[in-house]
Amino acid sequence: MPQNNGRDATLDAVRDHWVGRLAPDWAQPYLRLARIDRPIGWWLLLWPCWWSAALAAVAAGWAFPNPWHLLLFLIGAVAMRGAGCVWNDIIDRDFDARVARTAARPIPSGQVSVRQAGLFMGALGLVGLAVVLQFNWFAVGVGFASLAVVVVYPLAKRFTWWPQIVLGLAFNWGALMGWAAAFGELSLAPVLLYLGGIAWTVGYDTIYAHQDKEDDALIGVKSTALLFGARTRPWLAGFYCAAIVLFAAAFALAGAGAAAFAGLAVGAAHLSWQVVTLNADDPDRCLRLFRSNREFGWILFAGLVADAALGAL
Repeated sequence: MPQNNGRDATLDAVRDHWVGRLAPDWAQPYLRLARIDRPIGWWLLLWPCWWSAALAAVAAGWAFPNPWHLLLFLIGAVAMRGAGCVWNDIIDRDFDARVARTAARPIPSGQVSVRQAGLFMGALGLVGLAVVLQFNWFAVGVGFASLAVVVVYPLAKRFTWWPQIVLGLAFNWGALMGWAAAFGELSLAPVLLYLGGIAWTVGYDTIYAHQDKEDDALIGVKSTALLFGARTRPWLAGFYCAAIVLFAAAFALAGAGAAAFAGLAVGAAHLSWQVVTLNADDPDRCLRLFRSNREFGWILFAGLVADAALGAL
């Protein structure tokens, strides 16, 4: 029998999403498998790509990030986040079947077979491949290098209390891609942006993991939410501070000006709000704070875009 902590299985899906209203019945299990009804995931995958593209524009003296690259990163983020979710659900299907909140997912509920899920993942992967092949060959190589981390992530929670770091390694690879696509090489600035993104991810995904900590403890998987426990707030503050410092260093090395740092200051205030208002025992609050990282992404991106525009004058 699935374990049940009393939470609604659809709590983290967007209410009245078009997947449930407009998609044909045959497509809905696949769209849910790719988490299309949970768009925050692809936003969090997209932001490091767009930040990196904008940081490259600042460094190069361009008035705006390459619009074609921004579009490619958007398509790639949606496709590859979907492929990653399918892979995660294939690997976790036995765990998911034991928890009431995840037992209704397409694979454990029998709506999609493992073979069908594998074929769907392959189709999404082909979209991602088509995207990455639009970039220069250096960026293509950087993109392919991310696959090893993506494959390992679903397994991380079985052997480490720090799966959020592995997620950060995967989800922030775009911090390298945006710069590589612009310049055909890497430098210290995008590497620091990448490291800052990892610290940011550990923070926001720890908040997210607090929603599942009871189920995770029951089925024996690990997370920073379980590791930090009552000490989550100071740990969260530490990781968010590290993220801001690393972002600031990346901005400085790229020659960013006042607008970028103003955006970073507003972003720091936003992360501080998350820390101060966190209630780790309130799943609704955790979900709201987790989702608010989409706005954090907009804040940093807007600051960088404004800085590029002002710098090009």
